[in-house]
Amino acid sequence: MGGACSRKRNQLNNDDNLQRGISRRYSKSASSKWLATSFPRPAYELQRGSQKYPSLMELCIQKICEDINNYNTFSMLPRDITQQIFNELAYSQQLNELLLEAFRDCALQDLHLGGCSGVNDSWMAVISSQGMSLLSVDLSGSDVTDSGLAHFKDCKNLQALNFNYCDQISDLGLGKISGLTNLTSLSFRRNNSITAQGMSAFANLVNLVKLDLERCPGIGGGLGHLKGLMKLESLSIKWCNCITDDDMKHLSSNELFGLTNLKELQLSCSKVTDLGTSYLKGLHKLSLLNLEGCPVTAACLSTLSALASLLYLNLNRCHLSDDGCEGFSKLKKLKVLNLGFNDISNACLVHLKGLINLESLNLDSCTINDEGLANLTGLRKLKCLVLSDTEVGSAGLRHLSDLINLESINLSFTMITDGGIRKLSGLSSLRSLNLDVRQITDSGLAALTSLTGLTHLDLFGARITDSGTNYLRNFKNLQSLEICGGGLTDAGIRNIKDLSSLSLLNLSQNCNLTDKSLELISGLTGLVSLNVSNSRITSAGLQHLKPLKNLKSLTLESCKVTANDIKKLQSTDLPQLVSYRPE
Repeated sequence: MGGACSRKRNQLNNDDNLQRGISRRYSKSASSKWLATSFPRPAYELQRGSQKYPSLMELCIQKICEDINNYNTFSMLPRDITQQIFNELAYSQQLNELLLEAFRDCALQDLHLGGCSGVNDSWMAVISSQGMSLLSVDLSGSDVTDSGLAHFKDCKNLQALNFNYCDQISDLGLGKISGLTNLTSLSFRRNNSITAQGMSAFANLVNLVKLDLERCPGIGGGLGHLKGLMKLESLSIKWCNCITDDDMKHLSSNELFGLTNLKELQLSCSKVTDLGTSYLKGLHKLSLLNLEGCPVTAACLSTLSALASLLYLNLNRCHLSDDGCEGFSKLKKLKVLNLGFNDISNACLVHLKGLINLESLNLDSCTINDEGLANLTGLRKLKCLVLSDTEVGSAGLRHLSDLINLESINLSFTMITDGGIRKLSGLSSLRSLNLDVRQITDSGLAALTSLTGLTHLDLFGARITDSGTNYLRNFKNLQSLEICGGGLTDAGIRNIKDLSSLSLLNLSQNCNLTDKSLELISGLTGLVSLNVSNSRITSAGLQHLKPLKNLKSLTLESCKVTANDIKKLQSTDLPQLVSYRPE
């Protein structure tokens, strides 16, 4: 089905967002945790790219951080200034246990330490010294243990705690935060030690609005402890295959303490079946439901149609077939519908005609073709459409020409040709286009030149040459560009070097690229991710990457570059670099 390509996706979608976004080739590797958390970049960093000048305060903050070893304490400074200094040190990963001591008793409100190296129990005394002022703490990816959590006992005003990837915290640690009754947000992603019994500590957190227990395999049978959390609006138990239909009973509003305020429920890759979804009937405020990878069929639609507020529904990789799909016609309020990797065909699309409020539709790897796309012509509000790995060809694209609000189209692994691409040239709202199609050539790229608003362009596997890259000059707003497996040489990279908005650039599998290409792109200082694998890049060429101070991910596999070469570059010139290959 679709175009043949070695880069066929075979993994489950593991995003929080139900809509598909940037290619998963840029997810974090097993050895890096920098994508697990994020916190705002300092204002002066954001302004450099837009030619705005930093304020005097921002320059002062920058100077203090440069001379940070000259300061012993910031407790006498106004809290807002101290907070900015702390944020910059944490963001730039300069913070260590010694520097942290200068922030003792500073009454800080937010300590975002996710991704900072060396964070462990010895940091907790300074963290807790912020006392009643402390409102949020992010310790994701740290080595903090159960003992460390005891320090929070005097931080009674805490509202948000993030312990994602903290694999040394167990049920004992949960007990030590059970008294923080002002918590509204709590996250424990990827924890193998939390059990159903330990979840009893959550019963006291009556003000919780958001609880994230993604990939916690020991919590099966523990959802009963959540019954009294009447303010809970968001619950994520994704990738917990211990969750069954019996667990769903505790979410039902038919019980005395049902979670009637629940608005978002993430259940992907659990064992919930059609029976389990029947317990959701009373959750009238539920607007987002993620059932990806669950063994549900179209029979569940009779239950879901009773959820009056449902706007976002993910049924990717379920057990759906055309039989029973008429139930979709009742979900008229839906804005996002994901049906990828199901055994559905054009017959199912007939029942989507009336979903005129749809803004995003995912049909990845379904058995649909050009004829089926005729059923989408009335979905005028569509902004995102995924047709990857289907039997759609160039003829079918004529049905999309009037969907003028489309901002994102994924046509990878289809049978689209250069001629078909021309039918998209009138979609002036288009911002993201994925064309992982071998049949696309320079001519197809030329047909896109009217789409000057594009910010993401994926041409993985397309037959683009140096001559074709001339057309890229039209796309001044590009933030993400992927041209892989083509015939590019250093000459073609000259047409990319002025795309100053780029933050992600993938040129892998262009085997004729040399160190000259790195020199040419050295001016793209906004780059966060760069991939030039399977090329003729050598260690000598790494010197050209020194100006790329924002670079966080660098991939140079199958090049004449070693992990030690990259580590040396990281230590001397690229302090933000946290993910690299070879490693």
